Amino acid sequence: MTFPYDQARLQALFDDVDSRISGLDQVAQQASQVRTRSKGLSEQDIAEIERFARTPGAPKELKDIQRRVESGEMSWQDISAGRVVNDEGVQKALATGLPDLQRAYSAIQEGQDVEDVIESGRPRAVRRDDDDDEPTTFTKDAW
Repeated sequence: MTFPYDQARLQALFDDVDSRISGLDQVAQQASQVRTRSKGLSEQDIAEIERFARTPGAPKELKDIQRRVESGEMSWQDISAGRVVNDEGVQKALATGLPDLQRAYSAIQEGQDVEDVIESGRPRAVRRDDDDDEPTTFTKDAW
């Protein structure tokens, strides 16, 4: 039985792997030097999270976390600092937002401005014009 690669081809594969590892080391070094602008959650951010967690539209997992915070089992500061990141309930609550985070990540990768991506993730106030008598929904027989 013969080896399917000759020595030159095998060396080229090793060189390619070595080159990729070197590139990975460079990227890791550059990434370690990046300073994020975030200083964690502000008191205002935490208050907004708590307010949302108490609304009927909040995911069950987030409501569960809010109950645990209210009981003193943990705090929102513990969560934001990562001290309870291994907690199963915290992981479930954070996972409910993954689709939104994936959309944000994709938008940033496409070159969209980070501030615009952040702003687009915030709920917008619904504009209501009570003086308008026009219907808001139409059915086939409305015409």
